Amino acid sequence: MTLPFTIRPARTSDVPAIKSLVEPLAEERILMAKETVAYYEGLPEFRIAESDGGEVLGCGALHIMWEDLAEVRTLATSPAARGRGVGHALVEGLLEEARAFGVSRVFCLTFEVEFFRRHGFEVMADQSAVDPQIYSELLRSHDEGVAEFLDLARVKPNTLGNTRMIRQL
Repeated sequence: MTLPFTIRPARTSDVPAIKSLVEPLAEERILMAKETVAYYEGLPEFRIAESDGGEVLGCGALHIMWEDLAEVRTLATSPAARGRGVGHALVEGLLEEARAFGVSRVFCLTFEVEFFRRHGFEVMADQSAVDPQIYSELLRSHDEGVAEFLDLARVKPNTLGNTRMIRQL
């Protein structure tokens, strides 16, 4: 059974709800915890699933990493909304945004392998998805998501057990 909801760009007033969706998943080490300021800084990347009554049911973000590469990140739904099409709608909307930006590949780091497989993502065998010259450029990024993608040692404690997946658009 699906819930009536809409997907919209995030607003500053959504940050507390985004944090509330993410915090229990961060405690379970499913998502990475972030400081509040990081949510405000990344707000233009976020989309919100909102019920007809104005309740935030889920969130997700699309982070552009390179000319042809983006990441779906911070995908979370409320427990009441799980299994009701909210995550599906968020992912499909983020993939549409990636296409509009001209991105040809979208990456995710996830424990929810089957969910992302249903959206056309495949497990990455290695980091060969990134040209060595681009890899060296990405190493200069201070973004933790980029570090996760590159599988850098400094983020290993946060990413153990996650699966890197990628989708060609």
